[in-house]
Amino acid sequence: MINNAIPLRIAGVGYSVPKTVITNEDLTKLYDTSDVWIYSRTGIKERRIVSGNEGAFELGVEAAKKALSKSGIKSEDIEMIIVATSAPSQLYPAMGCRIQAALEIPNNIPAFDITAACSGLIYALSIARGYIASGMYKNILIVATDNNSKLLDWSDRTCSILFGDGAGAMVVTASDDGVDDIISIDIKSDGSIGDIIQLNLTGKNCPLVEPNEEQPLFIKMNGKEVYRFVARVLPEYVEKLIADAGMKAEDIDYLIPHQANLRIIQAVQERLGYSDEKVITNIKYYGNTSAASIPLAMVEGVENGKVKLGSTAILTGFGAGMTWGGCIVRLREGIC
Repeated sequence: MINNAIPLRIAGVGYSVPKTVITNEDLTKLYDTSDVWIYSRTGIKERRIVSGNEGAFELGVEAAKKALSKSGIKSEDIEMIIVATSAPSQLYPAMGCRIQAALEIPNNIPAFDITAACSGLIYALSIARGYIASGMYKNILIVATDNNSKLLDWSDRTCSILFGDGAGAMVVTASDDGVDDIISIDIKSDGSIGDIIQLNLTGKNCPLVEPNEEQPLFIKMNGKEVYRFVARVLPEYVEKLIADAGMKAEDIDYLIPHQANLRIIQAVQERLGYSDEKVITNIKYYGNTSAASIPLAMVEGVENGKVKLGSTAILTGFGAGMTWGGCIVRLREGIC
């Protein structure tokens, strides 16, 4: 931690999802499956999917506008944009630069993308905290957006049943009251097991050299190995995150986890001894929206009365890499 660090305030949070709903029953038209089979294994009943030319960019812009509106900070006062995306509409221009242009944010601010898959929101928040703590920047826009549905093999039910599309955004700024909304934050990775979730880029070698083996442009995942990894690592990791902050599990009002699989969430819930009211989930209606899932669950939780502001929450995610991370945050009144 930086000496004399400037504290961070979460000023506004927003989300965006496509209008098109694909239910488990709809998926029976694509392959041999059933609502019971999918729901019993994942906790998912339906998901939102982009249609036509809609994609991660459009969702990200809408989520950013909502977060800016809640924050009370004007777009022209944003000094940096960090976009967490592992399934973007295009690799470059960077999504951050495209969102900068769409929001008409003045030129010459830094805007860039990071790839930490479903841990992206936590990674981006950690980066933003460092910049604000150092005094280099005051107002930072974080956007987490993915259109995984465009990168799935829709003939493979093991993977395609899991994902939905969505975006979340967060505006963070230097705190003017001396209170840091980030009580604790930590990010980690283990590249030695990175091959259990992959998305290869396609392409051909120069015709003057030996041809390469072309890879299909689909998300590939070893679901059993992902489940084993997360079930082994995440419950203990969240416990340590709380202990390192000098807190106890009962000091936390809510657990808002990445929405990947209901059984994984329940394993962490059981380890912490939390009631259903303390654990915020919406995977049933959105599926796995990757980096967007945490802000989406947070804001929707506030909207439907499950999350009361003026509280503390654990945000935690895990994803391809393998990456994982967590933070304990203060949720102030009016942020969403």
